[in-house]
Amino acid sequence: MGKTFLKPNSLSDNHTHYCPGCTHGVIHRLIAEVIDELKIRKNTVGVAPVGCAVLAYNYFNFDFQEAAHGRAPAMATGIKRVRPDLNVFTYQGDGDLASIGMSEIIHSANRGEKFTTIFVNNAVYGMTGGQMAPTTMPNQKTTTSPFGRDVKDVGMPIKMANLLAALQTPGYIERTTVLKPKYIVKAKKAIKKAFIYQMEKKCFSFVEVVSTCPTNWGMTPQDSIKWAEDTLLPYYELGVFKDTPKMEEKNAK
Repeated sequence: MGKTFLKPNSLSDNHTHYCPGCTHGVIHRLIAEVIDELKIRKNTVGVAPVGCAVLAYNYFNFDFQEAAHGRAPAMATGIKRVRPDLNVFTYQGDGDLASIGMSEIIHSANRGEKFTTIFVNNAVYGMTGGQMAPTTMPNQKTTTSPFGRDVKDVGMPIKMANLLAALQTPGYIERTTVLKPKYIVKAKKAIKKAFIYQMEKKCFSFVEVVSTCPTNWGMTPQDSIKWAEDTLLPYYELGVFKDTPKMEEKNAK
C-alpha cells in the first residue's frame, strides 16, 4: 500500500518534545506544507521565544532564531528591516505573546511591520508550569488559579485577534483552530494567505490558532478537544477579523 502523503521537506526528521494530544505538531506541519508549496524555504526565517515551542528550531529545515520571552516580534522586526527579502515569521504562545510580549506585538502590528505571526492560543502557560494566562477562561483552574479564574479580580480573557484588528495599520488578522480536520483545512489556508501577503510586501499578518493543552488542563486528548470546542470556540470565535489587501483589491475592480 502506497503512502497517501509525504513529510514536508521543511520539517526535520527529529521527534518533537510536545505532550501527547498537543496540536503544536499539526500547526508545525501546516507551516511546513505552506512554505514548501510557496517554494520559499531557502529564504524563510522563523523566530521562537520561550514557551512550548522554545525548541522549534529543531523541527524545521530552515533558519530559526531564538528570542527572549515575549521579544520575538522585536527580533522579527530587526531581521525583516535589515533583510526585507526574507520571509520572517514568529511562532508564539499566549503566555508569551499576550502577557510579557503584549507591547511587542501591539507596536509591531501598529507599525505595520511586514512579517507574519502564528499565535498559538491554548488558554494557559504551557511550558512554564500551567499558570493562568491572559487567555485563560473564566473559572478555568490553573496552577496559579486553583479555584478558577476570577474575572472580578483579574478581568476577562483577552481576545488578541480582536484587539489587533482594532488597530488601523495591520492588514490581515484571522483566528483559526486545528481541533478537527474540518478546521485544519481552513487554518492552512489562513497561514498560506498570511505568507503570501508578506511575499507581496503588503502588510503585517496575524493568524491565531486555538489549540489544546491536555497536560496542563488535566484532561485526556479526547476530552481536551471537546472542552476546547465547547468552551474556547464560543468565546474565541473563528473567522477573519481584518483583510485590508483583499478589500483594496475588491474596491480596485
